Amino acid sequence: MAGAAALAFGGGLWRFATSPLLTGQAATRFIVVPGTGLRTISRDLAARGLIVSPWTFSLVARLRGQSEKLQAGVYEIRPGTTPVALLERMARGDSLRDRITFIEGWTFRQVRAILDRTESLRHDTVGLREQEILERLGAIERHAEGLFFPDTYHFTMGTSDLQILRIAHGRMRAHLERAWAARKPGLPFTSPYDALVLASMVEKETGRAEDRPAIAAVFLNRLRIGMRLQSDPTVIYGLGERFDGNLRRRDLESDSPYNTYVRNGLPPTPIALPGAAALDAVLMPIEHRALYFVARGDGTSEFSSNLDDHNRAVARYQKR
Repeated sequence: MAGAAALAFGGGLWRFATSPLLTGQAATRFIVVPGTGLRTISRDLAARGLIVSPWTFSLVARLRGQSEKLQAGVYEIRPGTTPVALLERMARGDSLRDRITFIEGWTFRQVRAILDRTESLRHDTVGLREQEILERLGAIERHAEGLFFPDTYHFTMGTSDLQILRIAHGRMRAHLERAWAARKPGLPFTSPYDALVLASMVEKETGRAEDRPAIAAVFLNRLRIGMRLQSDPTVIYGLGERFDGNLRRRDLESDSPYNTYVRNGLPPTPIALPGAAALDAVLMPIEHRALYFVARGDGTSEFSSNLDDHNRAVARYQKR
């Protein structure tokens, strides 16, 4: 009798372990939060209606030697997925990967905001000052603006937001070092950081990608002859939260480190995240005689090499 009972129990356990968790349903996702043990995982599966007996699932995991190997993550359970298959994936940490995207032209404030909103990340930067974040990243810069490469970053659940920033910072350094090493001679920069600052300005001034090289050329031409850069985005950045969407004459005339209408040269830091194309535009510039540009209103810009032509362009596209 005991042998028959054991055989029946073993057969039932085998049927459970190899029977689909879902039958004829759409795929679903099951989340294992970091630090979650086997007992809680089993209970959560039962609460989701994926298994009937948490105890049985736990027993299968123990018999397979996987009770201490299950990893946090997001696991997709498709029709046909068995408890054994799910345990194998959890033991391997074969989790679905989430992603986060930093956009060209974003500020560091926007980067922090999307990190904070991404629930699948571990939020280790919450409450940290900018300088504290840079110290934890091992960055040598004093300001975080512009230091993180705009790109899409894939990660598994529970990854630290500091790790995402560390990778993005490393990519920006790599892109900047590559572009700096290949730069044209005679550029008006004293360091790669200067190029990063100008690239951020080009990024913010660009309405359409095809205008980016000419916009970079205008700023480079001005730097070479000591002409003020007169960039609206730098003024807007300096205003910070005071900017209400309307740039006024008094804003252009008020002194600040970021007001390139009243101060010579580059602003003290980048004003946004520049992409690879903006870095290339300032370090491998095209030959262009323009000293001015004005938005046409359709995303493109009109370029002029003298003030008279520029004033006519302003009258045509801005004052009408």
